[in-house]
Amino acid sequence: MPSGEVSKLIDHVDWDKIAGQLPVIIQNYITAEVLMFGVMTKEALQKTLDDNIVTFYSRTKQRLWTKGETSGDYLKAVDYALDCDLDTLLITVIPKGNTCHLGTKSCFSRISSDLPWVFLSHLEEMLDERKTADPETSYTASLYAVGKKRIAQKVGEEGVEVALAAMSEDKEEILNEAADLIYHTTVLLHDQDLSWAEVLEVLKKRHQG
Repeated sequence: MPSGEVSKLIDHVDWDKIAGQLPVIIQNYITAEVLMFGVMTKEALQKTLDDNIVTFYSRTKQRLWTKGETSGDYLKAVDYALDCDLDTLLITVIPKGNTCHLGTKSCFSRISSDLPWVFLSHLEEMLDERKTADPETSYTASLYAVGKKRIAQKVGEEGVEVALAAMSEDKEEILNEAADLIYHTTVLLHDQDLSWAEVLEVLKKRHQG
């Protein structure tokens, strides 16, 4: 939402229809994973807009409640979108730490973590974390340890394997080799301090162009 529209967001909400309590869906900006659901009053939404940190209205405590005020796991707001009926708000965020009080990334982790693209994003995070793991116990860590030359070589090898599998029309082998290619490309990106989000941004710009 353009900055000018964000500043007028409160005025666009149909507060009368929802008795002053706005349902809010929180979604991870990078992974598209739905993280949690909450409620905002006008005051809570205004504080969120002012601070760019998500603040809800706690119906149990009957006060404003900034997510992370106790745990430190804040939700940095990126963008806002009202639904077509102007009575539900979607906020995309960059989460700091886990969102759920049970220690998971999402309050809906049982389902959301199995979604294909969400799983890929979680895999990317895990592979990045392996940078500091023991190379003796982790293949990923061993790749980071030997450096970019070997990682780049593996990407090249897997790319060729995908092409060969395609030429033989072996669908199962194509899937296996493509999985290996994505894995090693992810390691290569992280070795260069890059991410799939940045790759997708390039594709998005090309599409828009």
